[in-house]
Amino acid sequence: MIRPGPRNSITDVAGIFVGNAEDAALTTGATAVIPETPAIAACDVRGGGPGTRETDALGPLGTVEVVHGLALSGGSAYGLDAAGGVMDWLREQGRGFAVGGAVVPIVPAAIIFDLAIGGPKDWQTPPWWRLGREAAAAAGPDFALGNAGAGLGAKAGGLKGGLGTASFVAGGVTIGALAVANPLGSVVMPGGRTPWAWWLEQAGEWGGVEPPAGPPATLDHGFAGEARANTTLVVVATDARLTRAQAGRIAAMAHDGFARAIRPVHAPLDGDTVFVLSTGRAGPPADLAALSRIGMLAADCVARAVTRGVVEAAPLAGLPAWRELS
Repeated sequence: MIRPGPRNSITDVAGIFVGNAEDAALTTGATAVIPETPAIAACDVRGGGPGTRETDALGPLGTVEVVHGLALSGGSAYGLDAAGGVMDWLREQGRGFAVGGAVVPIVPAAIIFDLAIGGPKDWQTPPWWRLGREAAAAAGPDFALGNAGAGLGAKAGGLKGGLGTASFVAGGVTIGALAVANPLGSVVMPGGRTPWAWWLEQAGEWGGVEPPAGPPATLDHGFAGEARANTTLVVVATDARLTRAQAGRIAAMAHDGFARAIRPVHAPLDGDTVFVLSTGRAGPPADLAALSRIGMLAADCVARAVTRGVVEAAPLAGLPAWRELS
């Protein structure tokens, strides 16, 4: 039987914690994903305009196999500073690689563009390092969704975007996804409020959406604003025992969830990025059949998490919320 976990959250994966921090004046924030112990990690970037840090270290030719945290942030390239704040908090906890007399946590990161949403940009010190540290310090099993963390300044097509999560438990394995939904494309069919991924809703997580009455009115997409200020970020976590290569395969498969929930997706200046974490706490090493099933369910969780990020968002900065659609 396949069902959502008890929280319907990435934190249903034992040992995975999430924290948020926001700067309301700038309408931006950061989200930290902190594994209780170092986790096998991989990454797959498909967007044409990514903003990332240390993703090459997770590639097939890299030496690093585990990470101590992940940082997701608004702020465009400035937001990559959030990883430094997460690192500093982890260092204080003594969590990282011992190098001489130093402790060096590995914290890959990715950002969305939200600079057009918030207030004045004449800061004396960019806030994202501080936000990353605050998010790491707040990490726990429960966290806010919608206009929270890295999702505070997110938009999704012409709607307010946000932070979403979802999980599945299947065959003794738990799979969860966390999404910062900030796509150029839309998560709803034209002319209504039905999500493209309507058929994946579990246990009324979006309020019990109605199936569409028929095919969408058009297959075209009305672009809201410039096609240069978007990105969807995802973290998939599982307790299945994966190698780094297997985690990389899950990251590739998980991108299919973007296509199930967003149209269009992986646009030229989207920075769409998927991280995968494996805590390895459940069962034997994954064989090919298990790996295929995990990847399939990971993609479904991604689609649900992306959609939930938009469903949970409240109107902000002139952007209407999904809940206001009729």
